Amino acid sequence: MEPDDDDGMLETRLVRVRGDVQGIGYREACVRRANALGATGWVRNRMDGSVEAMLQGSPEQLAAMCTWLSEGMSAALVDELEVTEVEPPFPRFDRFERLPTL
Repeated sequence: MEPDDDDGMLETRLVRVRGDVQGIGYREACVRRANALGATGWVRNRMDGSVEAMLQGSPEQLAAMCTWLSEGMSAALVDELEVTEVEPPFPRFDRFERLPTL
């Protein structure tokens, strides 16, 4: 991993979204929103019915993603958004993608 001048602004957060968020295109919409914002990481369904996302980007990008995750898709009924900051060192993601269900 090469050092990058932007690493000082780079943050990583693990987000768990609970509610009615599976089976409605939530992950696909999440990928589109992250790509539009320039955030990187991944999103996947969990066996317990929640959606989990690893988000990486500037503080502004992550704030915008968290806002979208909680209220950005009208078909989703989000009950809880659990956000955990991931402390460095962390791997650097180069894109945002959908992962298989865990």
